Amino acid sequence: MQVVVDLNRCQGYAQCAFLAPRVFELHGDEALMYTPAVPDDQREQVLRAATACPVQAILVGEPAGPERSGPERSGPERSGPRRSGPRRSDPE
Repeated sequence: MQVVVDLNRCQGYAQCAFLAPRVFELHGDEALMYTPAVPDDQREQVLRAATACPVQAILVGEPAGPERSGPERSGPERSGPRRSGPRRSDPE
């Protein structure tokens, strides 16, 4: 599992650091440090942290690789980390 935090969106509420302290760590008032490659034993904690983030700044997903490179996953929006939770539809 991979995790990416949108640091422009993050407001430093630190819910992630509370729920998954081995992956997310707050330095000072607002500087968030995190481990992009989530250890297997931290998957559930990271999913909870992504769900609990008040501004939904945590993106979770599986790393892109040869085992994931079928035609159904070849588009740019389907590769790399994804936001947890429901997706918003784009206005047309």
